[in-house]
Amino acid sequence: MPGPLAGITVVEIASIGPGPFCAMMLADMGANVIRVDRRDQIGRAARGPDVMNRGRRSLALDLKQPAALEILRKLIDGADALVEGFRPGVMERLGMGPDVCLTRNPKLVYGRMTGWGQDGPLAKAAGHDINYIAVSGALGAIGTVDSGPVPPLNLVGDFGGGAMLLAFGVTCALIEAARSGRGQVVDAAMVDGSALLMSMFFGMNAAGGWFERGHNALGGAAPYYGAYRCADGEWISIGSIEPQFYALLLRTLGLQEPEAWPQNDRARWPATKAAFAERFATKTRAEWCALMEGTDICFAPVLSLAEAPKHPHLAERATFVEIGGVVQPAPAPRFSRSVTDRPSPPASPGAHTEELLAELGFGPDDIAAFKISGAI
Repeated sequence: MPGPLAGITVVEIASIGPGPFCAMMLADMGANVIRVDRRDQIGRAARGPDVMNRGRRSLALDLKQPAALEILRKLIDGADALVEGFRPGVMERLGMGPDVCLTRNPKLVYGRMTGWGQDGPLAKAAGHDINYIAVSGALGAIGTVDSGPVPPLNLVGDFGGGAMLLAFGVTCALIEAARSGRGQVVDAAMVDGSALLMSMFFGMNAAGGWFERGHNALGGAAPYYGAYRCADGEWISIGSIEPQFYALLLRTLGLQEPEAWPQNDRARWPATKAAFAERFATKTRAEWCALMEGTDICFAPVLSLAEAPKHPHLAERATFVEIGGVVQPAPAPRFSRSVTDRPSPPASPGAHTEELLAELGFGPDDIAAFKISGAI
């Protein structure tokens, strides 16, 4: 079967970062996602394979042309959802804002991806992932005393707090529309999503169990939760939070007399961490894997992007797949019955323009006229 979202049509107005990732997630689950690219992107040399553009067809339009807007309206009229990632007001200036689109297609789910949200003092300001997670409290919690705040790539704002939030919101709104017969706008803001991801830590803070950056257990201050360098310069990770797991870690490291290494004595953490580092530096990563992997220590090697797909556990589960010659993460999560197909490789901008126009009912003469006008 083609996936749990089979039969759902989504129009993606091409954008960057979280927009394509959200559309990829929907396409991975079987939705028919049509990406509307800019006409001036046709033929431009790509910087490399864009994994996030996999699994969907591309229609290239010049949205400054009235005929292109006519095509887009017809496309949206038959869609279940639309996702866009412009600053607030851009789609309205094109005449394709939610009021117009929902009047034409009352069941449409209109997904909007921004950093700051559709309203508020900063709504129209520029920003990037690091700014959104800074304001939400996420960035300030990550790092050490010496390092200061450390950006966790752009995982928390763009992808976790942005794209995944929008994909979840669009899917929720599609379920509601199936019951009510009415569409609605989904306002997914990265600042909101990154704040949501911090829910546990806000709860800990309210209960007095949160310590500032560099002093909290999950941030690397605790000796039992962190990464250590091995004799060969490679790294391993330890997450021995539970007392029985910590006791096993001590035994495996050869640190007898557990009372000498109290797990929750914060004053002793630096000394314990130094002792752990000294022990881990005596063996290679492979040697520690042989001793610890698969045990209740809660251990894993720290792998590179090249190494991760070859790890035996990930290889057996087919966590990574090769598509168009590029090794990349497979669609997730997995379903017992509505199994997803392997995604198709990313399409170049406009690769399916004429095919999609024909599906919309435009004939050869219409397509020729669109070309002459510059709409496609």
